[in-house]
Amino acid sequence: MTELTILMPCLNEAETIETCIRKARGYLERSGISGEIVIADNGSTDGSQAMAEALGARVVDVPVKGYGAALGAGIEAARGRYVIMGDSDDSYDFSRLDAFVEKLRGGADLVMGNRFRGGIAPSAMPPLHRYLGNPVLSTIGRVLFRAPVGDFHCGLRGFSRQAILGLKLNTPGMEFASEMVIKATIMGLKVTEVPTTLSPDGRSRPPHLRSWRDGWLHLKLLLTFAPNWLFYYPGMALLAVGTAVFLALLGGPVAIAGVTFDIASLILASALVLIGFQLVCFYALARLHTVQAGLLPVSPRFERVSQQITVDRACQVGGILVFAGIAAAVGAVVVWGQAGWGDLNPSVIARPAAFAVVTAALGVQAIMAGFLWGLIGQRVDEPGPRIAGARPAPARA
Repeated sequence: MTELTILMPCLNEAETIETCIRKARGYLERSGISGEIVIADNGSTDGSQAMAEALGARVVDVPVKGYGAALGAGIEAARGRYVIMGDSDDSYDFSRLDAFVEKLRGGADLVMGNRFRGGIAPSAMPPLHRYLGNPVLSTIGRVLFRAPVGDFHCGLRGFSRQAILGLKLNTPGMEFASEMVIKATIMGLKVTEVPTTLSPDGRSRPPHLRSWRDGWLHLKLLLTFAPNWLFYYPGMALLAVGTAVFLALLGGPVAIAGVTFDIASLILASALVLIGFQLVCFYALARLHTVQAGLLPVSPRFERVSQQITVDRACQVGGILVFAGIAAAVGAVVVWGQAGWGDLNPSVIARPAAFAVVTAALGVQAIMAGFLWGLIGQRVDEPGPRIAGARPAPARA
């Protein structure tokens, strides 16, 4: 049985592929590990494939473009129990993989290299990446997911093949590196790291990495898998502040330290309430979808709350709020009529009007979110054979 696959993604790496393969082969021979070298080729046109095969590596052709697509196909094709992946540009030393193998044999599911602990040679990493991009994104990852990783984007990492296949990674680009760490942490895999070094790559052409584009892809992925930080916490904060200010100003202007807060502040508070409530609804819907799709694990607390949320209850709560808004609007019209349909004091009429708008809008949002919750929560059976021209049957509750 093959214990280790050394996997390298490749796109026109003829200048460095031979060095990388020789180092990897030397490591396997020196350590006595039963292993293989796999090159996941992403459409090279410089003869990289032939060079790799001549050196005894197995080449896997990957027609779908992208760093993640190449690695995903390589992991699928790997025969080893463990996989250690690294770029084929000679920036990582494939002759020094003992620490990774030791951790994997010790039960780790994912072993990340940490270049900041191991050493970064001069000119090996652009200052933008070294002092801004990597530290900031890695810190965000640690805060959002409590991942025990200091270098989210290290390209040299080892893992249990079966454990990583179970994560169903699917991002095709550079953000694949972050997706692996995020999902491994969320799903409770054993994640650790070891120091590793980074050397200047041996290529004469520019790297495939695009700093700002790929940085945004990583950040977007981090936020996508953290609906609590993206929606829930900001939403609850806005909702709490907005509600407190809104209720305080409904009775009339409020003076604090010589400053009077009135209609303008009431309008702002109304917006905060509506935006905050919408963000909380987004969180609930996003959380339900990610659990249904297997992207996030089931949370006992969320399960308890979700069992209390039904379309009927959402319609009941929403209906009460809409009715309250309509009643407030009717009351405002009555006041206007009693004043002879003439001009009214804006400070007086704006309060019932704001209450009517906010409560009615909250009611409509609650009803619509309830129906969307019910739709996302539908469990659809596996589709059977389709009859030509027939429309699919509606999902069952």
